[in-house]
Amino acid sequence: MAGVKGRGGPPPKRDGQRRRRNVPAGGVAEQVTDPFELTIPPAPAEWHPVAVTWYEALGRSGQSIYYTNSDWATAYVLAESISRELHPQPVVVGSGAEATVELHNLPPKGAALGAWLKGMAALMTTEGERRRARLELERPRPDAGTGDAGGSVSWLDAARRNGTG
Repeated sequence: MAGVKGRGGPPPKRDGQRRRRNVPAGGVAEQVTDPFELTIPPAPAEWHPVAVTWYEALGRSGQSIYYTNSDWATAYVLAESISRELHPQPVVVGSGAEATVELHNLPPKGAALGAWLKGMAALMTTEGERRRARLELERPRPDAGTGDAGGSVSWLDAARRNGTG
């Protein structure tokens, strides 16, 4: 975003990929305890399936452990907007006395899509936004001895560490 320091350009590298470890320009963040119990509103049954999928995925995402009630309220409003935009919308067909109102599935409006993406960025829903916020999520690596796909690739990691790969 133009005019907002740290919001433009490509996302920064992960900390493990950085060569220098300077003190952040804004200093170290102040830590406070949230005195309120976390309440996550459930997704209403009437929401569009895409909105429900996105909203429920937030609860299964690593960054959601940092969400407060206001973050969940933001996500709720965003999912409500997505749902309304994706449900069939009334369209006037014809003119004059023959005009009727019919429900049609319309593509999302560009302004709505832009607003959704901005709201999703504020909730750190993409890797780039999490890196800009200096939050890195790591997935647990599969056990090499289980015989799954992770095990078949583990020799590559060992070879790279030993300089033979």
